[in-house]
Amino acid sequence: MAEQEKAISREKTIVRTGIIGIVANVLLASFKALVGLTVHSTAMILDAVNNFSDVLSSVVTIIGTKIASKKPDKKHPLGHGRAEYLAQMIIAALIIYAGITSLLESIKKIFNPVAPEHSTVSLIVISVAIVVKIVLGIYVKKQGKKARSDLLISSGTDALFDAILSTAVLVSAVILMIFKVNIEAYVSVIISFFIFKAGVEIIFEAVDDMLGHRVEAEYTRKLKESVLAFEEVHGVYDVVLHNYGPDRYLGSLHVEIDDTMTADKIDALTRNITEKAFKDTGIFITAVGIYSNNSSNEKLMKLRNDITGLVVDHKHILQLHGFYVDEEKKRITFDVVVDFDEQDREGLINHIISDVKTVLPEYEVAVAIDSDISD
Repeated sequence: MAEQEKAISREKTIVRTGIIGIVANVLLASFKALVGLTVHSTAMILDAVNNFSDVLSSVVTIIGTKIASKKPDKKHPLGHGRAEYLAQMIIAALIIYAGITSLLESIKKIFNPVAPEHSTVSLIVISVAIVVKIVLGIYVKKQGKKARSDLLISSGTDALFDAILSTAVLVSAVILMIFKVNIEAYVSVIISFFIFKAGVEIIFEAVDDMLGHRVEAEYTRKLKESVLAFEEVHGVYDVVLHNYGPDRYLGSLHVEIDDTMTADKIDALTRNITEKAFKDTGIFITAVGIYSNNSSNEKLMKLRNDITGLVVDHKHILQLHGFYVDEEKKRITFDVVVDFDEQDREGLINHIISDVKTVLPEYEVAVAIDSDISD
């Protein structure tokens, strides 16, 4: 229930912030467009266009959040959370379109200049717009971090960036009024470039989320802390989390337990782990794998420490886990985490097996490779 309330609160925060952004940007865009047309300022008109694109961005943010918040159904059993990433792509497309349109108009003004006629009123409007954008940007970005919404964080950052662009318009107007030098068309080109750049950056961020990237260390840390709270668990490894929208993760992991535990106790433990992990972190664990620990044999436990020291001494080996010795079959098994800098993984594993067999020639050695996918 707590997770459901958290999701509802997040949705309300994003929608409320989006509405505030719409109202603020509509007012700013209207005043800028009116004044820009009155004083024949291309830079101010383009700045107004940028504000109108921000309005559309806020609308898309609200719609995307509403869709992402829909409950799972038969066609989408894991929910609709990734709709937020699609919304990011749409916002990016709108921004890029605004940037390209602005650039073309700015270039035309360079070859066919029209001198703006700024007044005290127009300078006041620009100054007020700068202040409003700074306040709005800080607020939206803060709400985005609170709701863990990349959409809002991007909008807040864009608003702060708009304040810088409006400052450029103000400076060009002051230069024109004092020195009679018209640089607005050139300033407009610069504004257009940064509008385009902002759109491209948002696309890269959305694509990165859809492709899948390393999960923030905070998630794996909290998950491991939750699972390690069980006294039967001696270690948590192989954490794999799949993202289905902001703060929506399904995952699996391995736990190390004593080899003396019976199946009924293991079953109860894994069920309790799944329940507690979701309660503590909101992550739904779909599978809990088991690593057996030679807890009843001190000789084998010492052997584990010796081999661990031997293996992790190899370059590019980050961790050894899942160590188990089957004395009856004379077989040693363990997993190693290899970083992504290692180019010859098979060669590295053969080297490790050779080193272990040099110390323990009577044992068969089986090594599994795990990639460095979580912190």
